[in-house]
Amino acid sequence: MAPTSMLPFAPSNTSLPYSSRATTAAAFAPRGLHHAAAGRSGGGQRLACAAPRRRRGGGLVVRASADYYATLGVPRAASNRDIKAAYRKLARQYHPDVNKEPGATEKFKEISAAYEVLSDEKKRALYDQYGEAGVKSAVGGSGGAYTTNPFDLFETFFGASMGGFSGMDQSAFRTSRRSTAIQGEDIRYDVILGFTEAIFGTEKDIILSHLETCDTCGGSGSKAGSKMRICSTCGGRGQVMRTEQTPFGLFSQVSICPTCAGEGEVISEYCRKCSGEGRIRVRKEIKVKIPPGVSKGSTLRVRGEGDAGPKGGPPGDLFVCLDIEEPSDIKRDGINLYSTVSISYLEAILGTVMQVRSFSL
Repeated sequence: MAPTSMLPFAPSNTSLPYSSRATTAAAFAPRGLHHAAAGRSGGGQRLACAAPRRRRGGGLVVRASADYYATLGVPRAASNRDIKAAYRKLARQYHPDVNKEPGATEKFKEISAAYEVLSDEKKRALYDQYGEAGVKSAVGGSGGAYTTNPFDLFETFFGASMGGFSGMDQSAFRTSRRSTAIQGEDIRYDVILGFTEAIFGTEKDIILSHLETCDTCGGSGSKAGSKMRICSTCGGRGQVMRTEQTPFGLFSQVSICPTCAGEGEVISEYCRKCSGEGRIRVRKEIKVKIPPGVSKGSTLRVRGEGDAGPKGGPPGDLFVCLDIEEPSDIKRDGINLYSTVSISYLEAILGTVMQVRSFSL
């Protein structure tokens, strides 16, 4: 017979009381296996087990995953009405502004996380079949599930007038929709000038391809006359909370909603001209005035000729970078030109007249 630590299932010790056998079974069960208490209805408590972790000193520690039904105190066969009633009662009881006992805030988060899963038919079906891991994997892996802010969930359930109590500091949990317009990208354009053009200045015609705000939808990306739809992932708040169950309790992290990119709204009907992008690419010819005396490597800035910003944001700028074709026999130092010529020894003694290259308009 294999050692007890190698057994795939719990040893059958009928002398143990029922609760002890259930606990032992949970400790020795294969990873991911769930047990339902025998002899009970659909409301029996489920024992879910995670992979055992080894504690310093050689002992094994088994961490049970969260049981959302037990958190709300309802059976597995509970109706949506029963789940709502249980959440209503517990949320009021453990709201941090009402319950000042240690651990009330943590309990309030657990209640909110349980209600969010069990009140959603799809999430509840995944949870009933695969447990907490099934819900997490459906929304982004084992790192945690996107959840609603527990205080926003409370406000949605009870109404805005009861979303908070006097003296409650919700700054750590409150989210805000992003409203600042984003400027478009800058564009670089390289231009090669002749030596004379660099000295006396010129005008250059540049054919530019850049993004402009769609004139049909005004940059919104939605069809004219249609309305924006509240993002179902974040509930219109622009941010989501990722909650993770750890041995030390529930840990939450707020981040920008991946569905609406922090806007809180999504397009219901896309604009046909820009296909929902809010911007279209346009070829445009512009004139750039090159001032006299520019040098190699100079950069000219043309404001507002870069790409238009998303959602009707302001455009970026166009940067024209200059390169100059310099003759080999002429050297330039600021506004001065230097030319090197060769003369004979006799010409150097008696003097002579030499023709040198110069530039004029």
